[in-house]
Amino acid sequence: MKVVVTSYNPVKIAAVKAAFLSWFPAQEFELIPVGVESGVPDQPMSDRETRQGARNRVANARLKIADADYWVGLEGGLDFFDDRLMAFAWMVIAASDDRVSETRSVTLPLPPEVQALVSDGLELGEANDRVFSTLNSKQGGGAFGLLTDGLMTREGIYTQTLILALIPFAHELWS
Repeated sequence: MKVVVTSYNPVKIAAVKAAFLSWFPAQEFELIPVGVESGVPDQPMSDRETRQGARNRVANARLKIADADYWVGLEGGLDFFDDRLMAFAWMVIAASDDRVSETRSVTLPLPPEVQALVSDGLELGEANDRVFSTLNSKQGGGAFGLLTDGLMTREGIYTQTLILALIPFAHELWS
């Protein structure tokens, strides 16, 4: 099985690997990371924009590498709900038979100091690094790990969300 991942971020690659291994433990597969444009700002600032970014990544990956079994787009984003900034991600998986599945992760409330930095134009990862005195947190536990003291991580949240996105490709009710 050939799986294209629309990122070189090791957290995203590990999440895709874990999700596919969860559903297809006996299947051998090759993960192929690829850099593609999302067609949305580097820091998506709405649910719609974030979802579209994941969709665009899949479409662009299919153009770049056409001979795969699956293409996986992951896009983290932010949105305001009742004046509170929240973080989440959209996952889109397309199969070679043109079936597509989309799921959204849980939503993480962000602290006022991070919200202020994002409102000033910083991406979430950079804002987190400043507030928490970390370096490149988005390739580690991310905001989830920082705010839950490691009880949850970006990789774990992405893995769970991808497991849900794989249901239509793995569950008998969709066969």
